[in-house]
Amino acid sequence: MKIAILDDYQNATSGLKCTSLLAGHEVKVFTNSVRGMGQLVARLAPFEALVLIRERTAFNRALLSKLPNLKVISQTGKVSGHIDMEACRDLGITVLEGAGSPTAPAELTWALVLAARRKLFQYAGKLRDGQWQQVSIRHEHNTLGKVLAGSTMAIWGYGKIGQLVAGYAKAFGMRVMVWGSAGSRAAAVADGYQAAASRDAFFAEADVLSLHLRLADATRGIVTGDDLARMKPDALFVNVSRAELVAPGALEAALGAGCPGYAALDVFETEPLPESSPLLRMPNVLCTPHLGYVEQDSYELYFRHAFQNLVAHINR
Repeated sequence: MKIAILDDYQNATSGLKCTSLLAGHEVKVFTNSVRGMGQLVARLAPFEALVLIRERTAFNRALLSKLPNLKVISQTGKVSGHIDMEACRDLGITVLEGAGSPTAPAELTWALVLAARRKLFQYAGKLRDGQWQQVSIRHEHNTLGKVLAGSTMAIWGYGKIGQLVAGYAKAFGMRVMVWGSAGSRAAAVADGYQAAASRDAFFAEADVLSLHLRLADATRGIVTGDDLARMKPDALFVNVSRAELVAPGALEAALGAGCPGYAALDVFETEPLPESSPLLRMPNVLCTPHLGYVEQDSYELYFRHAFQNLVAHINR
């Protein structure tokens, strides 16, 4: 079968042990992304099967209808809104859902929290420039970092990732406060954490606030400008889930207004993030290139499931 693996920016699949599962098939790995309809059709038209890396490329009805050879899509991780499932059913395209792990995104969340609160990237960057214990050449930005112990960690979403992050926060001596569905809040209380008294209190009391929600119609834009404006001037907003959970433009405006004072972001509305993005020029923002699941063990897990699912479908 002719199989395409899309958007493998680092050509990582070529070095994975599980790639041997596709032996005997004609496999093409694309290491760059294209966005235009014409470009995507020209690239993908010959292939009978596609392996998708999370949501890096969206497949709507218009695109799917122009791929007559396509028979099956194997998704790394869970299927999200990037695939028009109704169109796939209508066109006879099978979609195979994979599996994932909460460990890597939870660990990255904590790495971002630590790096942002202690200003590690700023200090390291200035050290390379020969400046000792300096964060910025501008006096107003050359401020000290802060420890986590004794501060409040606010977590919106108490699923598998949120639960791991809560455990890390507890280990660092933080007060953990959870917001989300009634079930999430009850589960957090049962685990010994606090449920926020209200949504307003959740934002207002947070020293560090991290989102761990799935993106769906009900959660798109769920964090508003009014929510962010309630945060403290020295609070840190962290998002490794989905950029679209925040109302368009709300975070940039809030950071510019000074509440919250800082952000650490791994996800963006447009990915790869353009060099022209204003977020990259904000001294109070730490950006990483969507690394939540991008690490060796996670890739082996994600792709092994995707490849196994695909081979089992082909051989059925």
